[in-house]
Amino acid sequence: MFKPTYVFDKVGEITPEFLHKKQIKGLLLDLDNTLTTHNNPVPPQSSLDWLDKMRAAGIKLMIVSNNHAPRVTPFAEQLGLDFVSEGKKPLTFGYTRAIKRLGLEKRNVAAVGDQIFTDVLGSNLKGIRSIFVFPIEPETSLPFRFKRAIEKAFLPKKPEGAKR
Repeated sequence: MFKPTYVFDKVGEITPEFLHKKQIKGLLLDLDNTLTTHNNPVPPQSSLDWLDKMRAAGIKLMIVSNNHAPRVTPFAEQLGLDFVSEGKKPLTFGYTRAIKRLGLEKRNVAAVGDQIFTDVLGSNLKGIRSIFVFPIEPETSLPFRFKRAIEKAFLPKKPEGAKR
């Protein structure tokens, strides 16, 4: 349940070619430490460029975040993406709503995120493929440091050639 289907160092390494090969037509995207650093209201240019590449390839995109709407709404608006806030991952409610709104079959959807116990577990419980990416940067708060310490036993190995 804690093993991701695919592993990438960062979200920008996921290519449209890879997704097409795997018949993935839509991505459910985590927000913090996947598309931007934790609680950062500004998307980095690398995420904007990657999203443009995905859109140009016809990949449908939606944010599914456990954050509250005041955090997710302005970020999603900057990106021009629809979203589900308070997704309650690893429960599957947020994924179910997002897949329905994308109008895709779940076999053609994958979820991208940086946490084993929310993103990967939630994807696996929903029966969709999970794409694990390593966090953009370590979180400093005690709850996150605790969660990351427990998660270490389940972390996949970094992909060959990862730059970090």
